[in-house]
Amino acid sequence: MATSPLPALDNSDPRLLLAVENRVKNIFVTQSEDTRIKKAENVNYIPVVTETSSKVLEAGVNTLQKTLVLKKQAELDEVDKQLALKRQEFKSCAEALAQRRSELEIKQQQTKERAMKFEKFVAENEAKRHRALRKYEAAREQNISKKKEKEDLTQQLKHLRARHQVLKERMAKYKIYEDYLMKTLDYLPSTYHDNGSESLVMPIIRRHETLSITHQELLQRLGRLEEEVEQGQRQLRTMKHGHSIKKLMANKELSELQSELETLKEKNKQAEVNLLLEQGLSREKVEEVGSLLMAINNLAEQCYLPAYGPLENMDTLTMMDMVKEYILDKADTERRARRLMESGSALTSRTALTDKRDRGSMKNIGSKTQIKSSSKASRKSEMTS
Repeated sequence: MATSPLPALDNSDPRLLLAVENRVKNIFVTQSEDTRIKKAENVNYIPVVTETSSKVLEAGVNTLQKTLVLKKQAELDEVDKQLALKRQEFKSCAEALAQRRSELEIKQQQTKERAMKFEKFVAENEAKRHRALRKYEAAREQNISKKKEKEDLTQQLKHLRARHQVLKERMAKYKIYEDYLMKTLDYLPSTYHDNGSESLVMPIIRRHETLSITHQELLQRLGRLEEEVEQGQRQLRTMKHGHSIKKLMANKELSELQSELETLKEKNKQAEVNLLLEQGLSREKVEEVGSLLMAINNLAEQCYLPAYGPLENMDTLTMMDMVKEYILDKADTERRARRLMESGSALTSRTALTDKRDRGSMKNIGSKTQIKSSSKASRKSEMTS
C-alpha cells in the first residue's frame, strides 16, 4: 500500500523559528531599590535563540512527539530532494546512454551497408575480371591459331616457291630439247607431217600426256591428302592446346575455389571466436568447465548407484542427480545416527537427573529430621529452664 508523502518543510519559514523573549522579572512594588539591584545580580536571564528550528530540534532533549515528527519530516524532505536529484541524474544518464546506443546502432547499420556495398563492388569487379580474363584467353587462343595458320601458309608459300623454282630450272634445262625437236620437225618433209598421226611416235606422246595427266592428278591428290593430314594435325594441336588451356583454367578455378574455401574457413573461425567472446566465454572458462566436468565424473565414479545404469551412458545432468541422491542418502543416514545417539544421551542424562533428584530428596528428608529433632531438644531445654 503506497503511503502519501508528507509535505515539504522549508527552513526559511518564519513559523518554524523559535522566538524567545527576555521577559521582565516579576518585582513587587514594596521591595526597596537596593534589594532589587542585589537580587538582579544573581538573576540568570534566558538567552534569545537565533538558531533554526531543525538545529533546535536536533539539540533538544525533552522535545515533544510532534516536534520529533517535524524533525523526521524535515529529514525525509531532504532525503526526498536528494532522491529526486539522483533520479533526475539517473534519467539524464539513461537518456544519454539511449542516445549513444541509437547513434551506435545507426553507425553499425551504416558500416554494414558500406560493407555490403563494398562486397558487392568487389564481386562485380571479380566478375568483370573473370570476363576480361576469358576474353583475353579467347583472344590469345585466336591469335595463337592465326599465328599458326600464318606460319603454315608461309611455309607452304616457301615450299611452292621452291617447287616453282625447281620446275623453272627443269623447264630451262629441257628447253634445248624442245627447241631441237621443233627444229627437227621444221626440217622434216610435209609427207611426214601428214602421216605423223599414223606413225609410232604419236602413241608414245599420247601415253606421255596421259601419264603426265595422271601424275598431275596423283600429285594433286597427294597435296590434298597432305593438306588433310596437316589440317588434322592442326586440329589435333589446337585440341591439345585447348585441352591444356582448359586444364589450366580448371586448375586456376580450383585454386581460386580453394583460396575462397580457406578464406571462408578463416571467416568461420573468426566468427566462432567473436561468438565466444560475445557470450563471455574464454579459454579460462573453458578450462574451468573441463575441470568441472572431470570433477563431476570423479564424483559420479565415487557415488555410483546401480539404479542409474552404466556410468558410460550417463550424461552430466544424470551424474549430478545421482551424486545428489547419494549425498542426500548419506546425510539422511547421518541424521538418523545422530538422532539415535542424541536419544541415547538424553536417556542417560534423564537417568542421571532422576538419581540426583532421589539423592537430593533423601538429603532433604535427613536435614528435615535433624531440624525437627533439634527444635524438639531446644523446646525441652526451654521447658526445663
